[in-house]
Amino acid sequence: MGNDRSHLRAFLMLGIVMLCWAGNSIIGRAVRDDIPPLTLAFGRWTIAVLILLPIAWRQLLLEREAVRAGWRWIVALGVLGIVCFNSLVYSGLHYTTAANALLLQASVPAVVLLLDRIIFKSRPEKMQAIGVIVSTLGVAAIVFRGELSAVLNLEIGGKGDALILCAVTAWSLYTVLLRKKPPVSAPVFLLLTFTLGSVVLAPLAAMEWLQGQRVNWGLPVLGAFAYVGVFPSIIAYFIYNAATATIGPARAGQGITLMPLFGALLSALLLGERLHGYHFAGIVLILAGIILSALALRSGATGKTPVAPGPARR
Repeated sequence: MGNDRSHLRAFLMLGIVMLCWAGNSIIGRAVRDDIPPLTLAFGRWTIAVLILLPIAWRQLLLEREAVRAGWRWIVALGVLGIVCFNSLVYSGLHYTTAANALLLQASVPAVVLLLDRIIFKSRPEKMQAIGVIVSTLGVAAIVFRGELSAVLNLEIGGKGDALILCAVTAWSLYTVLLRKKPPVSAPVFLLLTFTLGSVVLAPLAAMEWLQGQRVNWGLPVLGAFAYVGVFPSIIAYFIYNAATATIGPARAGQGITLMPLFGALLSALLLGERLHGYHFAGIVLILAGIILSALALRSGATGKTPVAPGPARR
């Protein structure tokens, strides 16, 4: 019973994460003409570091031996989940459509399953695999607006799609390798990985400045920086890492399929965009897939072997 509650809590936590990340996309779209993309990314991680520093620095001193022993994994996870993923997505969106980007990112659950199988020999339950497929169909319904012609007209290829696929690989590796996170507290881990992201992105943001790109300062821009520095960064990453430790990387990766769902709902609420029948069909399929995955987790927990070994089952 206790496991059921913790698993349910983890899935609900993933919903909060995807809501934060969907909001990040809405904010990024709203200020795209006011903040250069890499400047926004640099500001995001810098704000997060400034918030975490007074909270985590004392704990960092206490855990310095664990940090020193596990610094390679901290750097690897920071590069994959903070630097590579965000930079590749921002860059890819300059060369490909939002539909392509959403569809390619929806492949994260399948890529996580594949990498988890290759690296850690994990075998998904049949119901879990079906759940991933059903959720992905829900994403496709939203992305393609329920029209077969949109599927036939989709063109995959080129620089932008290649960058998004690299981002998908980076995030999938981050999710799978989270079980290798050193035994440091969550605030310390986030502080170190966010600092790495801020340091790496600083010269890239400076290049935008040298190229003449500027921030159009005002209250909306300040609000955008505040949002991306707190909700999709500190709150979302903290919860995502905790949920991954509870339900394993494969199911945590499946949470990505919620992003188009929340994106559509937030667009309707904040940007006045209409919801259509295909939105609701996609919502039903996405939620059905996640429920199937949750049921597979419950049956796997009562079986002889775990479905996907997480950090607690190393």
